[in-house]
Amino acid sequence: MNDIDFPVSFMRMTKKSLFLILWAGLTAFALPAFAQDDDPVVLDSAVLRLATFEVDVTPPVGTRLAYDTAINTWDMGLRARGIVLLGAGSPVVLCAVDWIGIANGGQDAFKKAFAEAAGTIPGRVAVHTVHQHDAPICDFTSEQILREWGIDPQSFDGAFSRQSIIRIAGEIKRSLKHAQPVSFVGLGQAEVFRVASNRRILGDDGRVRATRYTACRDSALRAEPEGLIDPMVSLVSFWNGEKPIAVLSYYAVHPQSYYRTGIPNPDFPGVARFFRQLAVPEALHVHFNGAGGDLGAGKYNDGSKENRLRLAERLADGMKRAWEATCKEPVTASSVEWSVVPVTLAASDKIREPGTWIKEEAPGYQTNTIFKMAWKQRLEEGRQIDVACLGIGNVRILHLPGELFVAYQLAAKAERPDLFVTVAAYGDYGPGYIGTAEAYRQGGYETGEASGVTPQAETVLMAAIRKLLRQDE
Repeated sequence: MNDIDFPVSFMRMTKKSLFLILWAGLTAFALPAFAQDDDPVVLDSAVLRLATFEVDVTPPVGTRLAYDTAINTWDMGLRARGIVLLGAGSPVVLCAVDWIGIANGGQDAFKKAFAEAAGTIPGRVAVHTVHQHDAPICDFTSEQILREWGIDPQSFDGAFSRQSIIRIAGEIKRSLKHAQPVSFVGLGQAEVFRVASNRRILGDDGRVRATRYTACRDSALRAEPEGLIDPMVSLVSFWNGEKPIAVLSYYAVHPQSYYRTGIPNPDFPGVARFFRQLAVPEALHVHFNGAGGDLGAGKYNDGSKENRLRLAERLADGMKRAWEATCKEPVTASSVEWSVVPVTLAASDKIREPGTWIKEEAPGYQTNTIFKMAWKQRLEEGRQIDVACLGIGNVRILHLPGELFVAYQLAAKAERPDLFVTVAAYGDYGPGYIGTAEAYRQGGYETGEASGVTPQAETVLMAAIRKLLRQDE
């Protein structure tokens, strides 16, 4: 059991008063759920508690985004949202950021700062992005490589990212004072209609003949079948009695309706999240992108501006029906388990070595390429990537790296059909696209230079996923 720090005001009381208050607290088996901002954080290791945090991480005008410079701001900016679970061993922090990716040294810095703020270790922190494209990219390793070669880091300039880390960590620390008891976890899912479709269109020879990107103006490609997707949006909610505290949603798709606007925005998943926040305002809504590396909205999106709202409404409709289908299960601190399997994914031989040649490439090429060079460099230093799983009763939430293909998500769900399994991908962005072994034989954009791994990644990742999902047997 963790030591309990009592507020200073307790120490000013007489020994008799202090004894009576302590006796009353012990008979109630819990300390109060809330504290004042200037009080020390009081934790009871026997009670599962949850804190929520939210920070605006919209870069100011003039900041370099992943592909363009920010020229204006929108009514809806970018958010970093998350939760801290307390009482089940060291705290667990889950965070989703409305950026395109956080990779390599950026992941290290986010996790270290969040761990210090929450009083835990980096291995119990998961940081994901939703992967919107009118948004920043963060990788301090790439920034260092570019500066060492005398190259302007442009999109990898880490000044705004470092400011954001400080502000989010500060909010995490403040949130702990307002953590609430968790008595139930809610499980809900529903099908989302006419949003996701597979990007990879195969020919008669079984190889990729076309890529149906997220904004597809080719009517013939839009007419092709949806292909392999996971149509379900999954919701995991946390409740203090009858009051919802947080709702975590999971849906796999590339989240672009249109982009390259120069205006940071959370695209249609952010709009859908906003709709659900309006509908259930007492709970913080946090959205995670699933294994959507080979998925997009291309079948249902020709890039028309009005499609952002249409796609948002369809996703929000699925979220609403998943909310209405939610079943609650009682939970305690003993219901929670956090497990990690470190993995080594072999680097693709298509990754070039950094050099002055980068100066000759367009900024967009740097954005899509340098982080994989940085990731390969870290591999050579012996670094691994954590594959993690949060277990809460019958819930299993997998926290996975890169732009995973949807087959990984479907395989994970099929591995434990007796459990409520869901996936947050776009963790460490360093490996880039991670296809299945068969996908590398099929060719296509995602498994060419855009991927930083080899076909053997499937064997390594699936072994880690099975180990995490089967450890309770």
